[in-house]
Amino acid sequence: MREPQPDWLSSRLSRDHVADYKPFVFVDGEGVRCSLYVSGCLFACEGCFNEAAWSFRYGRPCTGDLEDQILADLAHESVQGLSLLGGEPFLNTGVCLRVTRRLRAELGQTKDVWAWSGYTFDQLLTASADKVELLGMLDVLVDGPFRLSERDLTLPFRGSRNQRVLDVPASLRVGRGVGWQPRAVPAPALSPNLTCGP
Repeated sequence: MREPQPDWLSSRLSRDHVADYKPFVFVDGEGVRCSLYVSGCLFACEGCFNEAAWSFRYGRPCTGDLEDQILADLAHESVQGLSLLGGEPFLNTGVCLRVTRRLRAELGQTKDVWAWSGYTFDQLLTASADKVELLGMLDVLVDGPFRLSERDLTLPFRGSRNQRVLDVPASLRVGRGVGWQPRAVPAPALSPNLTCGP
């Protein structure tokens, strides 16, 4: 695994390619998601589940038609939000910011945005302006590189114990990582006509 360097800039590295796009999935965060997998990562984590997407030229260019499709899928009432994976979203900020800016402009705060990154929250706080902007677009960040030595398949939404699932707005308010809590699902209301017993 490599440590991030100051010259890891999206403007220099990214080719605006996506490895995959999967609408209406249930595994990349809470609820029903639309998952965008961007191409290109320099972390090179041992045991990475998506090693093919390390190449910045893997997959296909992210086109306006694909962005239109993502926004149309996100507008569906059953979809809770967008998930950004990779590859490394923060080394592909051009693609990720285009989609998240459109999401906020067209759907406001009705959908949440999750991202998985080899960067930690603290590293992103002092990173380049595009990385900071993308961080500010997120609701949830799963931060830190995957570490094979700390792999734990029982953890929700992450693969190793060093990684954290963070509430980004709360973390930005206090300047440090704050753990995310799942949404409380309200119990269904009972009809007043229901009775118990015979």
